[in-house]
Amino acid sequence: MILMEGKPVAASIKNELKAAISKRSKENKKTPHLAAILVGNNGASETYVNSKVKNCLEVGIISSLFKYENNITESELLQQIKMLNENDDIDGILVQLPLPDHISEKKVITTISPAKDVDGFNPVSVGNMVLGFPTFISATPYGILLLLKYYNISLKSKHVVIIGRSNIVGTPLSILLSRNNEFGNATVTLTHSHTADLKEICRSADVIIAAIGKPQFIKADMIKTGAIVIDVGINRIKDDNKKNGYALVGDVDFESVSNKSSYISPVPGGVGLMTIAALLKNTFNACIYLHP
Repeated sequence: MILMEGKPVAASIKNELKAAISKRSKENKKTPHLAAILVGNNGASETYVNSKVKNCLEVGIISSLFKYENNITESELLQQIKMLNENDDIDGILVQLPLPDHISEKKVITTISPAKDVDGFNPVSVGNMVLGFPTFISATPYGILLLLKYYNISLKSKHVVIIGRSNIVGTPLSILLSRNNEFGNATVTLTHSHTADLKEICRSADVIIAAIGKPQFIKADMIKTGAIVIDVGINRIKDDNKKNGYALVGDVDFESVSNKSSYISPVPGGVGLMTIAALLKNTFNACIYLHP
């Protein structure tokens, strides 16, 4: 079994970005600038955003964090996003989800300029991705592609089963992996909570990508020997042995599945690190596009 750790992959990507940004600086070209928006006091969201800001600083990307209270109105938030759209110094915009119930995520996502949509959620970005046009790919699917490339895993002619059909991971990934390019040419089955005979479908898979949001859902009896397993989930479960009272686990029962798989990504330390690395690449590419 080979552990598909995200750390060396992310480090390689960050080193490349750091060198490229330094080169731009020496050529008196613009430094990439990411604007992150955080609404409310969700502990997990704050942790994710702070990690993104920290990683930006590591590679030389300027990052600005805009924090708002839970009671900010939808119209006020949309106005702030429009101002960032019009600010030439800002290359990329991300809004940390989830948002308070009174704010429409759809309105927020569609308000972000497609040219600065480094999260790849705007309908224009998604449409371009579906059609195979140049665009920003959502950070988690993009990170998974980069992870597969680093470990020299070809999906050509393989049966890939994706568990979870979210617009953030499962659905875009199903399209990307079935495309005729270096990352794709797989036969993809997209499954979900209403899929019949899910266990049997999983057993037929050469590659399983778990993004269902249920802790340790994938067990050893759900995969065939030698399968490649990519765990997208990150869940908190109670653990009295931990100082903070909880442990982080994926959607895969790592202990049992790792003994049967050929490759497996850990949680934490796998796809999560790749998501941030992909976001950094998107931000750099946004700067290149807006300020060649």
